[in-house]
Amino acid sequence: MKIVLALASKGKGLTSPNPMVGAVIVKDGKIVGKGFHSKAGTPHAEIIALESAKEKAKGSTLFINLEPCVHFGKTPPCCDEVIKSGIKKVVIGMKDPNPLVNGKGINRLKRSGIEVEVGILEKEARELNEAFVKFTKTKMPFVIMKSAMSLDGRIATRSGNSKWITGEESRGFVQKLRAEVDGIMVGIGTVLKDNPRLTLRTEKIKRTSPAKIVVDSSIKIPITAKLFSSKPEARVIIAATNLAGRKKVESLRKKGVDVIQTEADKGNVDMKKLMKELYKRGIRSILLEGGSELNASAIKEKIVDKVFCFYSPILVGGRDAKGFIGGEGVDRIQDAERVDVREVKRIGKDLLVIGYIRK
Repeated sequence: MKIVLALASKGKGLTSPNPMVGAVIVKDGKIVGKGFHSKAGTPHAEIIALESAKEKAKGSTLFINLEPCVHFGKTPPCCDEVIKSGIKKVVIGMKDPNPLVNGKGINRLKRSGIEVEVGILEKEARELNEAFVKFTKTKMPFVIMKSAMSLDGRIATRSGNSKWITGEESRGFVQKLRAEVDGIMVGIGTVLKDNPRLTLRTEKIKRTSPAKIVVDSSIKIPITAKLFSSKPEARVIIAATNLAGRKKVESLRKKGVDVIQTEADKGNVDMKKLMKELYKRGIRSILLEGGSELNASAIKEKIVDKVFCFYSPILVGGRDAKGFIGGEGVDRIQDAERVDVREVKRIGKDLLVIGYIRK
C-alpha cells in the first residue's frame, strides 16, 4: 500500500477535482501491473494498472488507496473492469466519501465474489486526499494557511520590511505547495505592499498556474498590479463586498476578472460565503498567503484546515512589528485555536511546523 500511495502522490496538483489514486496489481508476490490517475478526464489508476497487467490480472490482488468508482463520469465505472479482469482480491485504503460511491463499489465487488479488505493505511490515505475528503463532504475548499516568520512570530519589521525572512529552500518549498492547490489567496494589503505575481516560479512544475484570489473589500487594487499581467496567464478572482463601487466592479469584469461580492461583515468580506462561491467556481483547495489581518479573519471564521509555519532563526522584536495573526485575538488562553502538530522539520536553516486546526 505504501507503493500505491507513492504512485498516487504523483498526481499532486494535477487531478483536481478528482482524488489522487494509485493502483498496484500483485500476483505470486510480484508486481504485475501498476498505474496512477494523472488528470481529470483521463483513465483512472485501476484501468491503467489492469492494462499493464493484461492477462496476469486474473487471480491477482489489486491494491488501491481509494474505493473503485461505480458511476459514469468522464470515464466508465472502474468496478466493472476490475470484475471483468478476474481479480480475486481487492485491498483498499479508504472508502470513497463521494455519495455516488461511498461503499457501493465495495458492495459490488463483494457481490461478484471478490474478496475485499478495507482500511489499510487509512490514515495516510485520508491525509493524501484531505482536500478531496473535505470538499466532497462540505462543498467548501480545503484551506492551507502558510506564513513565514521570525522565531518571535513577526512577519515583518516595524517598518514593514519582510524580504526575505526565510531562506531560499523554504521559498522553494512554498512553490511546491502552490503547485498542489487550485488557488492562491492574499489580501489587498499584500498586493499594495509587495505587488506579487502569485505565479509558479519554476519550470519544473508542469501544470497551469493556480487561480489568483485577492480579498479586497472595497476594490483598491490598481489595474497595473503585476498579478494581472504575469505570464503564463491565470484566472484572477477579486473578492469584494456588496458595498464596493459598481464602476470598479464593472471595469474589472470587462477585463476578464471574476469579481465575487458577498454581504459586508463589519465592512469585510464574509469569508465563509466566499469559500462557498469559490467552490462553485471549481476551487477545491487554497493556499492562504495572507498578512496578519487576513489570517485573523480566516481563523476567526474557521475556514482554515491546515497550517504551514516557516520559522527563520532570527528575532525581530518591536511592538509595531506585525505578528503572524492580527485582529483582536482572544481574551483567554482556553479560547485560543488548537493546532494538532503533525510534523516539525528543518528546511535549510529554517524550521517548518505543519499542523491541523482542531475542529
